[in-house]
Amino acid sequence: MKNKLKIFSGRANPPLALNIASVLDRSLGEISIKTFSDGEIWVKYEENIRGCDVFLIQSTNGPSENIIELALMIDAAVRASAGTVTVVIPYFGYGRQDRKDQPRVPISSRVIVDILSAMGANRIITMDLHSTQIQGFAKIPFDNLYSRKIFYSVIKNNNFNPEKTVVLAPDIGSAKMSQSYAKTLGMHFALIEKRRFAPNQAEVNHLIGNLDSLDVLIIDDMVDTAGTTVSAADAAIAKGANSVTVVATHGVLSGPAVQRLNESVIDKLIVTDTILIPEEKQIEKIETVSAAGLFAEAISRVHDGESLSALFEF
Repeated sequence: MKNKLKIFSGRANPPLALNIASVLDRSLGEISIKTFSDGEIWVKYEENIRGCDVFLIQSTNGPSENIIELALMIDAAVRASAGTVTVVIPYFGYGRQDRKDQPRVPISSRVIVDILSAMGANRIITMDLHSTQIQGFAKIPFDNLYSRKIFYSVIKNNNFNPEKTVVLAPDIGSAKMSQSYAKTLGMHFALIEKRRFAPNQAEVNHLIGNLDSLDVLIIDDMVDTAGTTVSAADAAIAKGANSVTVVATHGVLSGPAVQRLNESVIDKLIVTDTILIPEEKQIEKIETVSAAGLFAEAISRVHDGESLSALFEF
């Protein structure tokens, strides 16, 4: 007999969790989460989850309390005798610190995976990891979904003429993903070579490819402070591009990001709802599309014991 499916949400992004549950024609489970006056977090499941397949939805973007909250949710579920505990992390925080690139620094991605595993999680599901090697840190199943399945249709609906559109990779790291978009959509491809001289600070060195009189699509896994994105857009316009549209999975939008985007030559930024964008950051240039359908399908397949392979095909 199949275990009962129950879905719970942390406080990082309740609207996405509600949408995922709605796609699955279910209600979110009852859970109480409180923060005491000293900053400590308290968690309690308000319904029986013994023997259930429990899915916990929580992005681990800042503040870091989101990570602690998720760890406590996992521990509480394990102690309540859940059958399985799957953590659904739409945005995997600390994903950029995935290697020891200088002396005396942590491999933070590994730390996060170790916390989740140590608390008793049976599986991790996320989307567009900054580095796919993070999956190798886990001894439990770790599924990395691709937002391409969402964005291909969004881009087509925006009526880009493939012959007059170029996919511009904003740095070497995103070149492979950008080439995949260009090939699938039948568009041109160009690449920016940049030099990073500090965290969140980089400058454009070279732009390889023809952008003259073309519409530009910049593809990336996230927009954080938007410095790289805006610099790439400026370089594109300087090379004769007609317009610049940015497509990114995760709208981190920290620090001066919103102001930079508002004042930039970028026509539109399209992001998914993996991170809850507060109302004060929702400017006209930002368009949000939902990733709920893809996560819902992944949850359904895991619960039913079906393969996730179809979700990785594009």
